[in-house]
Amino acid sequence: MLKNNFSLRTVRKKIILVSKLAGIALIVSYIASTRMPVPPDVSLLIWLIFVTLLVFIIDYLMWKFISSPVSKLNQSAKKMAQLDFSAPCTLETTDEFGELSASLNKMAENLQRTLAELNSSNIRLEKDVEQKRLLLAERKELVDRLSHEMKTPLSVIRAYAEGLQDEKDEAKKQKYSEIIIAETGRMSALITTLLDLSALETGASGLVLERFDFVEFLETVAGRLLIDIPDGNFELQYELPENKTYVYSDKDRMEQVLDNLIINAKKNVHPGGILKLSLTESGGMLHFSVFNQGLPLSKESLSKIWEKFYRIPDSGYGGSGLGLAIVAQILSMQGLKYGAENTQDGVRFYFSIPIIK
Repeated sequence: MLKNNFSLRTVRKKIILVSKLAGIALIVSYIASTRMPVPPDVSLLIWLIFVTLLVFIIDYLMWKFISSPVSKLNQSAKKMAQLDFSAPCTLETTDEFGELSASLNKMAENLQRTLAELNSSNIRLEKDVEQKRLLLAERKELVDRLSHEMKTPLSVIRAYAEGLQDEKDEAKKQKYSEIIIAETGRMSALITTLLDLSALETGASGLVLERFDFVEFLETVAGRLLIDIPDGNFELQYELPENKTYVYSDKDRMEQVLDNLIINAKKNVHPGGILKLSLTESGGMLHFSVFNQGLPLSKESLSKIWEKFYRIPDSGYGGSGLGLAIVAQILSMQGLKYGAENTQDGVRFYFSIPIIK
């Protein structure tokens, strides 16, 4: 308790101490100067010089104890008021000014953290708003495209349904019924494919990863599409590794990828042309490609073939325009590199996937 009473932990105690010492110094110096064996005028001059020095000393102490700390606090407060927290207050004393400096620094730290969190929240909010805007734009585009895609089969169905009502010929009735069934099947397939793509894009449908031999997997898929049903007029060539090569991926989704790429090549290969499957290893990657001999793609088509509902102009390909979009989405979800390019006498689609042991 006694130590605290005589310590200089407050500005008030420092000022009282300085004032008391100054008073004592004035009294002592006056008494000392009057008792000097010198004339009164000289004695007074000596005392005035001492008083002047004492004033400078007191002024310095007041600057050190009050003016300088207040100036530092003021500068720091001004910077903090401008949201500049790069230079914290460096005042380190044991009095109220030191406590105020620590409080200012703590407040600046809290404000800086709060502003950083607020900025992060704003960025997330902006992304959410942008994402919602894009989703709304995609939904509008989807509705417009879907309306356009549905218009033709619905018109066909209506026309043949009306014709079916008035037609007496049984053979024609059977033909009309078959056309109606085919068009409804086309619409059903389109909607199913579109819902599947939408589920992939929105994350509602994820990937189920597993380890499997991609060579055997490709042989099975290609055999089903190209060999078991020999309905195409083309020459099949293939280049496959002899050893088992394992990958870590979603087997069902990768089957969709191979189905769409191989069917696309099969639809567009020239009559009697070459359709070649290739699977090679290099740099720890497995590189798949499917080549079909035929007309090259235009520069515009190469940049748009992965978009929903895009069809190559005058290609004669009557698909939904969603197959390659699904391929792109599945491969993108796995971070796999893919693409398409024109070759000397055809088109090659490709992708790469890491090999695992």
